[in-house]
Amino acid sequence: MTVIGIEEHWTTPELTAALKRLPASHRDDSLVLNEMGDNLERLEDLDAQRIATMDEQGIDMQILSVAPPATGPLDPADAVALSRDLNDIAADAVRRNPARFRAMATLPMAEPSAVAGELERTAKAGFVGAMVYGRTDDIPLDAPHYDDLFATAAALGQPIFIHPQIPARAIRRSAYSGFNELTELALSTFGWGWHLEAATAALRLIARGTFDRHPDLQIILGHWGELLLFWQDRVNSIARTAGLERTVSEYVRSNVFITSSGMFNSALLEHTLTATTIDRLLFSTDYPFQRPTRAEIEEFLAAFDSDDDRARFTEGNARRLFGIDLDAGANH
Repeated sequence: MTVIGIEEHWTTPELTAALKRLPASHRDDSLVLNEMGDNLERLEDLDAQRIATMDEQGIDMQILSVAPPATGPLDPADAVALSRDLNDIAADAVRRNPARFRAMATLPMAEPSAVAGELERTAKAGFVGAMVYGRTDDIPLDAPHYDDLFATAAALGQPIFIHPQIPARAIRRSAYSGFNELTELALSTFGWGWHLEAATAALRLIARGTFDRHPDLQIILGHWGELLLFWQDRVNSIARTAGLERTVSEYVRSNVFITSSGMFNSALLEHTLTATTIDRLLFSTDYPFQRPTRAEIEEFLAAFDSDDDRARFTEGNARRLFGIDLDAGANH
């Protein structure tokens, strides 16, 4: 059985240093999560150690994406330069190990005029999509000046992964403060807050009519849909107020792929399949932040009803969405 992990992170010392140089008012406090334990060592490795871990887990291929917050908090000029450098490094990693890696592009979202061009450049270089966040500074992803990104992504067949991010400071003060520093961080990030941020970003794109304008656009949500799939009975009402062509549930079923992000819980799988179809599900571990063992992965995969469904989840849907030909060791 072939296994393709589609949300597997990496970074560079240069990006970490640039993010740490930002003034406190612009710094992303979730950056500390990259440095817990040996996360940073693993994030910076795109060679032997990473491949050895993949072999231990039984994962044949990782689709690489830069760890949050990527280049989003940087000044526009720095975001453009570093995004390009990161993409060149990722392309080199894929060239060194074409049977084990593909990559999602890092886009300079702080400079909207450069985003579509970088997506075009990386698509030509064999990248299989891009990872973005729901907000850059205080500008939401559905703002009109990002519409060129979605038009370009739809035209190129490049899926866009919306990754969670830490909430804005005002939200953190009002909703997640009053505890010790680590608890506040956990509440506003991996424990709760950043999943709401990603789901809200996707819901705003739907409400903005993005998929009516670009019906071929495909987005990806991690963590079994970032809670959005659990609330469709309520969010469907937004279609009427926003004047959309379809219900939110229908957009989810036709324009959204869902990945596991290392949350290998059969109850989450069961619920997801009530909200969307097996053809929309993708495997991922969220490396190195989640590190399931081979045994844990195999136990979870046993929950699928058939070998065919299991194969769609572990490789078939990823091959189709990202245009991956494992047999040839290259994209096409």
